[in-house]
Amino acid sequence: SQSEQQVLSSHLECVQSIRDGVLEEAKCTESHRVTLFPQQGSGAETQTQSALKLVQVETETLYNKGDSEDLYVTNILYEREVTKREVTGTEVTELVWKLCLAHSASYETADLFMTLVYELRHLSLEALRALWQRSSFKCRDNWQPLIDALPSCATEACVVLMKDLIASGEVEEDKIEYFFWSFTFIPNPTSGMIESLAPLLKSPRASQSCFLGVTALVHRFCSAHSSCDVVPAVQSVMRTLGKFLGGNCTVQDSEHLSKMQLVLKAIGNAGLAAASLAPALSSCAALKSHPMEIRLAAVQAFRRIPCSVRVSDLRQSQV
Repeated sequence: SQSEQQVLSSHLECVQSIRDGVLEEAKCTESHRVTLFPQQGSGAETQTQSALKLVQVETETLYNKGDSEDLYVTNILYEREVTKREVTGTEVTELVWKLCLAHSASYETADLFMTLVYELRHLSLEALRALWQRSSFKCRDNWQPLIDALPSCATEACVVLMKDLIASGEVEEDKIEYFFWSFTFIPNPTSGMIESLAPLLKSPRASQSCFLGVTALVHRFCSAHSSCDVVPAVQSVMRTLGKFLGGNCTVQDSEHLSKMQLVLKAIGNAGLAAASLAPALSSCAALKSHPMEIRLAAVQAFRRIPCSVRVSDLRQSQV
């Protein structure tokens, strides 16, 4: 049938001349023929001829040595240009408005969001609180750019603001969970972060993500700081967890059992800071009257505690 006949036919032919492994000349002829009405033989054809010829070969490449002064060796991680200007809360507020007006799926939005994260890192706690008062509005589709940017900020001021928002109930439950899980990925936690978050563990509404997020922060802090167990903020967290144990992990009902398992998991999550709770963990594991789940959880809580403490305290505990 006519629909099956070829409408466009193309042809490309090139002749190359190579001497001693170097391309000296290349001549190409390219033609395209379009047949609109094959039965009538009508159509159009274009033909293009091109030639490439080697003019000269340079034996040495010259360059300005001064150009290399600004070069340095680094890894392949993306480096954002460090700004030396002072970031103001008004500028960041305008940035949030721009994010609201930008199309959600565009390069502009992604660039604006990254700029927002980096500029938040330059704001003090007071400036962040003032920014929240001005920029806590929701964009279309109930999006709050500031809420999504805070967990990536990773400064002490941002963590304290997140704690304030959690404690005041100004953010939705799913965002609160998002906050807690983000604490796990803060690269350089400070004692001030831990100090601000420690009171949240005492709340009756403290969730699993609260216990695990805060203790993961403690673990990372202790991995970077020797003798972290003498830091008051760390001691505050461990005292709170120790009170939950009650000395030997006694539980009264199934709800209390679940909470005790969570606390034991959080203690194991804390790592080196949990060494002071080793005697209590040993008692929890040793009492045969305890449910097996509690005894096993107590043993697993030793997973990041130094081996010397773990062996001496568990020697008499047989599960």
